Amino acid sequence: NLLLSRFPIHDARHHDVSVPGRERRGCLRADVRIDEGLRLHLFNIHLGTAIFERRIQARELFRRRVFTDGDIDGPKIVLGDFNEWKRDLASHLFNSHFESVHERMRPARVTTFPGVLPMLPLDHIYFDSDLKLDGLAVHRSRMALVASDHLPLVADFSVPEGGDEGAEAPLPHEIPCGDSCEFGIQN
Repeated sequence: NLLLSRFPIHDARHHDVSVPGRERRGCLRADVRIDEGLRLHLFNIHLGTAIFERRIQARELFRRRVFTDGDIDGPKIVLGDFNEWKRDLASHLFNSHFESVHERMRPARVTTFPGVLPMLPLDHIYFDSDLKLDGLAVHRSRMALVASDHLPLVADFSVPEGGDEGAEAPLPHEIPCGDSCEFGIQN
């Protein structure tokens, strides 16, 4: 997993969720300072291709409290290649802790794989309810097809401003998901 940011990364951690005998997999956490008062916690995940593997990995991420660690003091976005095209344990666990762009965009099916003719919704974005989903798109371009076998999933979020009740401030950029993307999160 790789994360690049034009904003300062104040902390980054890698959580290995590899299952013995299977391909190495992980979750990369990066704490990005968007402005003086806002730190955004990004989690870039690449889960395994086998159903038993994804179940082990999802349980382990929540058992280790990767997303609920005491030092997380701001909104969280969990995104990446979940390799899950049917709702199973991983999506149930993430849906019980976070909002899902897929749930918000119903009945539209957001497919990102394979990039040439996307038929499966393998890439997902989950986020804290503190954030407001303003838009979602699948980025289709020749560059995206060259960069990955997945198409990038791009979401726009805004976050409520502290002093103004009900006021929202857009995050100053798009937060995309997938194997290649503008923000720089790459599996």
